[in-house]
Amino acid sequence: MARQNTVFKEAYNRYAAALRTDTALPSEPEIAAQLGVSRSTARAILTRLSDEGIIRWNKRQKIVLREPTDRDLFPSEETDSLHDIIERSFMRRILADDAAPGMQINELELAREIGTGTTSVREFLIRFSRFGLIEKRPNSHWTLKGFTREFALELADVREMFELHSAAEFGRLPRDNQAWTDLAAIRDDHHAMLADINQRFKDFSVLDERFHLLIHRASKNRFIADFYDAIAIVFHYHYQWNKTAARERNERAIHEHLDYIAALESGDQAAIEKACRVHLRSARQTLLQSLPQIATESA
Repeated sequence: MARQNTVFKEAYNRYAAALRTDTALPSEPEIAAQLGVSRSTARAILTRLSDEGIIRWNKRQKIVLREPTDRDLFPSEETDSLHDIIERSFMRRILADDAAPGMQINELELAREIGTGTTSVREFLIRFSRFGLIEKRPNSHWTLKGFTREFALELADVREMFELHSAAEFGRLPRDNQAWTDLAAIRDDHHAMLADINQRFKDFSVLDERFHLLIHRASKNRFIADFYDAIAIVFHYHYQWNKTAARERNERAIHEHLDYIAALESGDQAAIEKACRVHLRSARQTLLQSLPQIATESA
């Protein structure tokens, strides 16, 4: 189902990216052990590589004919972790037009929609319930309690403390750290989105999440990483809640991100703190502005 498909796609990308022309591949059990997957998944990977003309597979002989291109790989949104898949499905329900405080969320229905077991869904909901937005009910049901102004303000305060720390730590990373390469790629994606803002402004929430997640990872702080789930759910998805002036709001946020990225790349701690505070202040305002819209749509 969804989990197995994700495992296959993630393992396929990982294995295909390491292939080199004219090399011989090992046996299925060896490939399975190398990737940490089942033999059936390893066989599926080899089958796809053969079908795409990347390898020649003749019984036990498997030779790489060419190195895969980006087109041969699955897009990143199809190789997300099971946690990310559950989160997206959960947020689709929360962001639905008829979502309102008191809405019922059924573990079995959500698991069936995703194509996974109820245990994984239940673990996600239990973990997320700590933030007070959903509440457990009998018989595998949960109730949406709603996003209040008080909740948003409390979350914004904690987010600012954590992100100011993470941004400062990011600026101190050694220049050979992979995070700088990832940041450059995210910067390029911001410019690409800005160049086609009229068509792509609705995609900003995903880019926003990638950017802030990269910053938070620099802290190497387990408590910040754990808290990030609530940040992602509220701050990054809130760009989809209020549709009023969405293009203009997202365009402004992209410019703030680019200023923030430039400050990070400069390594100037004063500039980093200033750019971080400017963007977080703006994010707080747009979040609060979205709350009345939620209440109106739910009425």
